[in-house]
Amino acid sequence: MKFGILVAVLGVLTLPAVEATAQSFKPTRPVELVVHTGPGGGSDVFARIVNNIFEQERLLPVRANVANRSGGGGTLAMSYVAEKKGDPHVIAFYTSVWLTAPITAKEARVQFNELTPIANLIFDPSLIIVRTDSPYKTLNDFVEAAKKSPGQLLQAGSSVQAIGNLIRQVIQKQSGATWTYVPMPGGAERITAILGGHAQLLIGDPGEVKEQVHSRALRVIAQMAERRLPAYPDVPTLQEAGFTMPNIRTVRGVVAPPGLTPDAVAYWESVFDRLVKTDGWRKYLSESQTEEGYVKGEQLLKLAEESLAARREVFKDVGIKVMR
Repeated sequence: MKFGILVAVLGVLTLPAVEATAQSFKPTRPVELVVHTGPGGGSDVFARIVNNIFEQERLLPVRANVANRSGGGGTLAMSYVAEKKGDPHVIAFYTSVWLTAPITAKEARVQFNELTPIANLIFDPSLIIVRTDSPYKTLNDFVEAAKKSPGQLLQAGSSVQAIGNLIRQVIQKQSGATWTYVPMPGGAERITAILGGHAQLLIGDPGEVKEQVHSRALRVIAQMAERRLPAYPDVPTLQEAGFTMPNIRTVRGVVAPPGLTPDAVAYWESVFDRLVKTDGWRKYLSESQTEEGYVKGEQLLKLAEESLAARREVFKDVGIKVMR
């Protein structure tokens, strides 16, 4: 009798586990990969690389498609994701702009911490770039030219909160030079502007300009990284060029709409747990010259808080107005 009761009890105890497994989330329709840049922008390129690994490694049971929601310095994409509350078939690729736009843009309606964090994936270095036939052989050449013609030289960039503009602000304050920042919606427009001679400087991530640098259409004159990247061993860092840079490196990762169920969050975390272990991901890290920065959960929230705090200090130091 006791044995029968024990078997019955064990059977009951195992039922919830069976039900939980049966009810665990898996995508049942195409997944939308939201990015805040236009085609060719850094986030667009990054999302497509990740999606290629999804397909090659069969990490998803359905297809995924990149959705470009550019405009508003990231605020439009953030609002779009927030409106998809509870939808586990939407994930978004964030950068540091998603942290700063909500505190600098009046039109921002969504804060980063209102979305569901999934994982930070990498830290992006930044490259300071000119056209190959540019007269500026070094960053200091450009700075000196900007001193002689205040406000006349142009830098192509994305939003005013983006890393390119922050680097510009820091260098301007430390050097006394001034030049003009021209926001453009996508990476393709920025690259076209500098190739066409409509802008003299571009600060971008390695993946965004890799093709043009390798074809020698563009030339790297400085890099914002803790140490020289293996792909650019002869190019000085900003610190080596004589500038003091705060810790404002670009973060890249994945968030989801608010209100996701624990099952859906666990599913997406498991997808990226597997992604960062694939050969395709390791190859990407090596070829793109990015720094691995995989964290999730509480570690991701802490990283976001620290990154935002560092940028607040830069904003205060260079006089960028903070709304919140």
